[in-house]
Amino acid sequence: MNLKFDEKGLIPAIVQDSKTGKVLMMAYMNAESLEITMKEGRTCFYSRSRKQLWRKGETSGNVQHVVSIKADCDSDCLLILVDKEGPACHTGNESCFFNTLAEGKETFSYQGLYDLIKGRKDNPQEGSYTTYLFEKGLEKILKKVGEESCETVIAAMKQDKRETVFELADLAYHVMVLMAEMGITLDDLTKELAGRHVIDKKVKQETMK
Repeated sequence: MNLKFDEKGLIPAIVQDSKTGKVLMMAYMNAESLEITMKEGRTCFYSRSRKQLWRKGETSGNVQHVVSIKADCDSDCLLILVDKEGPACHTGNESCFFNTLAEGKETFSYQGLYDLIKGRKDNPQEGSYTTYLFEKGLEKILKKVGEESCETVIAAMKQDKRETVFELADLAYHVMVLMAEMGITLDDLTKELAGRHVIDKKVKQETMK
């Protein structure tokens, strides 16, 4: 494929988390940095201000391991899916895109809910049920996870879809409270599930031989 570099020999590269789909950053590559990226399996870019190559995570340790590299329909922009180690932004944010200019209809995300829950732990809010759970501690949180698990099972046994969805939502929330209490992130959970998927895929391939 003949990529279309601009007059300065650069091409924009959008970096996306392979597991969550979240856009992490945008930077530029030249032919050399792209070659290094493909050879080393980790992102390497070209700094327009410093006029030199830079490997992501070289000083911060926040390395991005390449999963795939794709070009758009015009071959003048790259999309790089990565498995990341640490935040993408130099500010410490997970993504460089955190300055909201406009918002449409509010959408739900598990990460947004987790961040809200963790916020109640780090910055207690009077009257908040989530803060109350953290103040009561692990034993109380575990008790609620157990209760919601039982209620989910009961709803499912009745084959009541609506009630089961309701109880599953309660269970998911309390599980996230438990995760925040124990310092477990959604990324930790995603990596564990992804690892199991890889193992399961390998087992299936072996059995088919």
